[in-house]
Amino acid sequence: MSTMELTKDNFDEIVADDGFVLIDFWADWCGPCRQFAPVYEAAAERHSDLTFAKVDTEAQQELAAAFEIQSIPTLMIVRERIVVFAQPGALPEAALEDLIGQARQLDMQEVRASATTPDDAAQAAEPTTPSDPPASSGPASSA
Repeated sequence: MSTMELTKDNFDEIVADDGFVLIDFWADWCGPCRQFAPVYEAAAERHSDLTFAKVDTEAQQELAAAFEIQSIPTLMIVRERIVVFAQPGALPEAALEDLIGQARQLDMQEVRASATTPDDAAQAAEPTTPSDPPASSGPASSA
């Protein structure tokens, strides 16, 4: 499976239907984004069981703002509607593969339980909209 374009119109459907979504926030004018694109596309081909989405930050400014994107490229991983990883910068292929492996191994019950407040836990369980991005449990460690 190749990557798909994520927009405010299809966001809920894609993130709700797929339990594991990688999101690449990018822009056409961004050199590092263009360098990361083939690495991301190749990972999408290798991991056809996962959803690989791309958000053009110029065309989808509402989505970029909802996720507080300050720098591109930014990679996010959303599992069960919870942001489990978010980091700006292009990753080399080996680092992306390692990150995908770590995200696959996450115990999502533990992730939900680690929400800092009961409100966070409730929000993590509720559907979200582009104006209300998935709850974040913080970036995954790269250890």
